[in-house]
Amino acid sequence: MSKPQRGLGKGLGALLGGDADLSSIRQPVGYVNKEIVSTTEQPKQATADVLRIPVDMIEPNPYQPRMSFDQEALEELADSIRTLGLIQPITVRRKDASTYQIISGERRFRACRMAGMDMIPAYIRDANDQGMLEMAIVENIQRENLDPIEVAMSYQRLIEECSLTQEQMAIRVGKKRASVTNFLRLLKLPAKIQHDLKVGLLSVGHAKVLLGLDDVMMQEYLCDLVIKEDMSVRQLEDKIRKLSEPKKKTEQTEQDLPDEYFKVLEIVGKYFENNISLKRTNTGKGSMTIHFNSDEEVRKFLKALEDSKF
Repeated sequence: MSKPQRGLGKGLGALLGGDADLSSIRQPVGYVNKEIVSTTEQPKQATADVLRIPVDMIEPNPYQPRMSFDQEALEELADSIRTLGLIQPITVRRKDASTYQIISGERRFRACRMAGMDMIPAYIRDANDQGMLEMAIVENIQRENLDPIEVAMSYQRLIEECSLTQEQMAIRVGKKRASVTNFLRLLKLPAKIQHDLKVGLLSVGHAKVLLGLDDVMMQEYLCDLVIKEDMSVRQLEDKIRKLSEPKKKTEQTEQDLPDEYFKVLEIVGKYFENNISLKRTNTGKGSMTIHFNSDEEVRKFLKALEDSKF
């Protein structure tokens, strides 16, 4: 007798009784921790507190590495927040008595405003400008939702504004140094190719191949070709290999004529007003072309051949 099949559990129906109505039990997330309600009233904060901060006291992160936000995705997130609340609080730092600056979570902040929230839950951290930049960039990179050019520009900012070496920066963002170096190299591409890479018309793999070329015009030509013909990275590599191969010389190339050939041109040409041409390859093969203006010219040439007893 076979045993009855066992599942992992009996589901919400067993827990709640009867058929589970998810819409009736899903309520917006509420945070019961302290609220910041004015510029003068600052509650004593514990390490793990989530504070509810008025929207008009929060400003975007000036070091935000993300350059664009998908409007449709924002609207979808706003709809979710209206229904379920903000699941993950944003992180801010206190700028002054009346202002908090976003460290991470600007997308969530924008969606909360779209959802009509007047108070937003947030963690508060101490951070200077460099710390703000590092945390914002690292948080975005770890989410893996930046486009390749945004990632490359973020790495570049960490190096320049935080005075980091590539090795130090690789440790900060949890990436291999070779990966960091490859992203930074993308910034050497022409602006046109960077744009195509940014909007997803070109892959990072294609871009790495194009970086191997020194000719900017050739880079842009091949970029257009990849998009037009939907070429794979391997096909692009093959195309570049063929373009870089020296053209094979044909076995029969035209050569300078030996002296005796000029003698032929001189003797025969006088019967046709020098309207004669001769081509010869390095193998000794060739052709001689005679243009004549009348039958009389041909007869004179024939008579000359007969008289010379050829």
